[in-house]
Amino acid sequence: MDCIFCSIIEKKAPAEIIYEDESSIVIKNIRPLAPIHLLVIPRKHIPSVNDIREADKDLVGGLFLSAQKATEKINIKEIGYKLAVNVGKGGGQEIDHLHIHLLGGWQS
Repeated sequence: MDCIFCSIIEKKAPAEIIYEDESSIVIKNIRPLAPIHLLVIPRKHIPSVNDIREADKDLVGGLFLSAQKATEKINIKEIGYKLAVNVGKGGGQEIDHLHIHLLGGWQS
């Protein structure tokens, strides 16, 4: 398998890590679409939302908690942010490893 996110998780590829725990990692997106653009990635390789199984529900819930913890670290939790998940090529997913886009930093 040739997955850039798996390589980042294994520390074989570089990334700016904002937060990590036993089940996920949060990194800065190298091609940001917002002033703040992070990616919340499970350590387990799941290709997309369509591949989530019943056994993954705690892992998926944990991704949202990791996103929340990352917003605390970068001080945008109270200001606000957006979470987005692209599913499949037709939905804009470029990397076949489940991830959540955390976007923020716009001036209000």
